[in-house]
Amino acid sequence: MKIGVLALQGAVREHVRQLEAAGATAVTVKHAKEFADLDGLVIPGGESTTISKLMREYQLTEPVLEMHRAGKPVFGTCAGLIMIAKQIDGQEDAHLGLMDVSVKRNAFGRQRESFEVEIPVKKVADDFQAVFIRAPYIEKAGEGVDVLAEVDGKIVAAQQGTLLGVAFHPELTEDIRFHAYFVELVRQSLAVSVR
Repeated sequence: MKIGVLALQGAVREHVRQLEAAGATAVTVKHAKEFADLDGLVIPGGESTTISKLMREYQLTEPVLEMHRAGKPVFGTCAGLIMIAKQIDGQEDAHLGLMDVSVKRNAFGRQRESFEVEIPVKKVADDFQAVFIRAPYIEKAGEGVDVLAEVDGKIVAAQQGTLLGVAFHPELTEDIRFHAYFVELVRQSLAVSVR
């Protein structure tokens, strides 16, 4: 099992470390040819507009869409959630437009309003320490979207099939349970594709 971490921005090394601690082989990817043998992909945080621009520049949009079409799991954290969302508040166009959610950017405030809070995350943990940095949240989730976690009534983690999106940074803690859940998703998708 080989999971790629999109290495354009964000805490790339931390994602790699968490995925490996959860039992996967993790590699950084920055070029289209590196996507060919991946079984899953993590899109880290950063700044969604910059990530989108770099993806176009490096011609990575199509390889990510192709992975999704092939049923390979994609996990977006913070800006990565914005990247996979079908709608972005105040923006006409989505970036990848994969998950049936509408997101609000910087919804919890600027950098100085960053915070940590322990939350229950369905399917993952009853007590996950979530780190929010200039975080978005999901304003609206479509019918096929499973809401996994909320903070103050705002959706901060969701899943739709093989798509996983969170508003916080699970890679910035020592807790590998979120990455272990994603690794399990990848394992299940591999079992389905083998059948």
